[in-house]
Amino acid sequence: MKKPPQYRVRNWQEYNKSLKQRGSLIFWISKEAIEMWLEPERSGNRGASNRYSDQAIATIAMLKSIYGLAGRQVTGLVESLFTLMNIDLPVPDHSTVSRRMGKLAIELPHQKTQAARHVVVDSTGVKVYGEGEWKTRQHGIGKRRTWRKIHLGVDESSGEILAAAVTSNQYHDGQILPELLNQIEDEIKQVSGDGAYDHRDCYDAISARQAQSVIPPRKNAKIWQHGNCKAPPHPRDQNLRRIRKVGRAKWKRETGYHRRSLAETTMFRLKTIFGGKLRSRNFDNQAVELFLQCVALNRMMMLCKPDSYLVED
Repeated sequence: MKKPPQYRVRNWQEYNKSLKQRGSLIFWISKEAIEMWLEPERSGNRGASNRYSDQAIATIAMLKSIYGLAGRQVTGLVESLFTLMNIDLPVPDHSTVSRRMGKLAIELPHQKTQAARHVVVDSTGVKVYGEGEWKTRQHGIGKRRTWRKIHLGVDESSGEILAAAVTSNQYHDGQILPELLNQIEDEIKQVSGDGAYDHRDCYDAISARQAQSVIPPRKNAKIWQHGNCKAPPHPRDQNLRRIRKVGRAKWKRETGYHRRSLAETTMFRLKTIFGGKLRSRNFDNQAVELFLQCVALNRMMMLCKPDSYLVED
């Protein structure tokens, strides 16, 4: 039996430091967050202004996800941390965080690049509430089992999340792809996705960005636009003709389709770090909770990535 390939990490010392820093409270409650903790006082306007900034609410909500704490517990954590750091700042209570969390506008941080991006897309379900996997296996799906879907566009080279969208489980992947691409301002050279994105709207959205579509057509797929048509060749038809000529496996190798699995790797990281379960109860808060998890994961990736190489026998 052939041995599976083995990899070793070149930059273990730097990567080890970054893994330790991910657990540092000081890293997540940065100097910038403390400086922007409170809103500047305003006068002369009707109505009360928010005392705490969006940055403060987002920081507490992010800590809640990273460390798996309940609302009151994360408030106590931040209060004790401020006491130890001799920082004289108030901390919003859990109800204030919950009330304002769904109104936050979250921007995903990622490293800038001059090169065009190869975007890999996928989605996964995140549990909201339910009665557990054991009861599902024993008695079938319960009526209280609810899921949210998070759709991600991931940079193939860096592993960073470039775009994210949250929907109910009634939406299929192809409906959300145009929205994901609209969130990406950088140039896109290729978009890779599985067969769930084999829809006209997806190809149109990718063509609008002048990018290559690497989406495997269905096995019973038919040509959409025949060769005697005056219109330019359709990307899906070009993929289908190439698959018929060289086979699906070789087409995947030629187009780099297997790099699409990096989107699944990102989903695995997201669920492993944050537990794959939402704590918020209403949809807006659930969406922001997932967006903040994406922000935290990108910040972790920015610290350091393992640089691995294949061990030759």
